[in-house]
Amino acid sequence: MTDNTPNLLSDQQMADYRQKGHLTTNRIFDSQTIDTAIRESEDWQQAFLADIDQAEETYFLEQEVAEPTLRKLDQPVYERAHFRRMASHPVLVGCVEQLIGIGVSVYFSQIFCKAPNGSAAKPVHQDNFYFDPDNKDGLITAWVALDDATVDNGCLFFAEGTHLGPVYPHVATADQPFNLQMPPDIAQQYPMSPAPVDSGSVSFHHGSIFHQSSANQSPNWRRAVAFHYLHHQARCVAPNLTYDPSKIVKITDPS
Repeated sequence: MTDNTPNLLSDQQMADYRQKGHLTTNRIFDSQTIDTAIRESEDWQQAFLADIDQAEETYFLEQEVAEPTLRKLDQPVYERAHFRRMASHPVLVGCVEQLIGIGVSVYFSQIFCKAPNGSAAKPVHQDNFYFDPDNKDGLITAWVALDDATVDNGCLFFAEGTHLGPVYPHVATADQPFNLQMPPDIAQQYPMSPAPVDSGSVSFHHGSIFHQSSANQSPNWRRAVAFHYLHHQARCVAPNLTYDPSKIVKITDPS
């Protein structure tokens, strides 16, 4: 995107994002792209499970289902060309740059794999606590639904407007130190609204908004890929989890 590129998001969509802290767009990715993403994630899951060691099991395995199932895969944009192409899709990137400015990189990326019939909820959290950008408006997550994300199978929920407030210290249980979350006494003060997303569509959310995902109580998968974009003038100062800076993928240059 450049200064001469037509806007992809309307003034109303931009206003909604500024006010609410999140925005869902209609289908950006076609069915072929999504089918390839699902197939590649399944192949990667099988290879990963075949080699997983005991130290990784707590972090990567879903604990709430009967069969060993991965709950996530890290760094698909760095590791897999198909996801790098998705993260570079001109419409997706154009929307990102309208929202946070021109010149972005994917600081981190994840594939989420909520298996049917019992995959756990993700507690309320703020991405900006995880990444700690020095410009709180300079990080945005583009959450791409690979399957339809519904209330029954574990869609995202947002506490609208909370991105306008502070980033709070998070806590974690002893058995899941990676699962940083808002202190319950703070999180429960803010009502959460569901944000279903159709397959191929994208939910953009501000790094400071309170959000969570519900458990998958359906017989269907709820898979998604999240691209965490960082503006070129922002820096992640002291992230609260470990991220490898060598795996940051530059998507566009500054204007």
